[in-house]
Amino acid sequence: MSQESGPEVDSTPATGRSARALDEVDRRILAELARDGRTSVRTLAERIHISRTNAYARVERLLRDGVITGFRAQVAPEAAGLGTSAYIAITIEQNTWREVSAELARVRYIEHAALLGGDHDVLALVRAPDNATLRDVVLSRVQSIPGVLSTRTWLVFHEFDGETSPWE
Repeated sequence: MSQESGPEVDSTPATGRSARALDEVDRRILAELARDGRTSVRTLAERIHISRTNAYARVERLLRDGVITGFRAQVAPEAAGLGTSAYIAITIEQNTWREVSAELARVRYIEHAALLGGDHDVLALVRAPDNATLRDVVLSRVQSIPGVLSTRTWLVFHEFDGETSPWE
């Protein structure tokens, strides 16, 4: 079957999401855009061997369905002046996750946070200019949020991405 003739039918059971399952062409589009979000639709179509019309329609559908949530630059933290990175594990009072999450989202230098199941309730990635700023973020800002019971900080020595895309 031609890749332009339509998506393959996925026989796996639905997982509660309203968007349809991704087919091989969608996954290849995601892999290409994850590699370079500035790729033109024309180049994308050429790399995946589909028509520009099909590539454009699929990217639009992936955007509309919320699979692609945006396009952004990948910033090298150290080159941008944020030479200290750390993960902060946060334990919070039961039933305060909404308020704590809202406050954490406003803390400067927190790049990402996730609610967890396990020994800690929240894991936050902090990127700061230096150790003094990291100390201020953890001891003054995060620990002063109502509902935060304790924190544990792990300094990041080196980071790397996986060699393969989850979309391929």
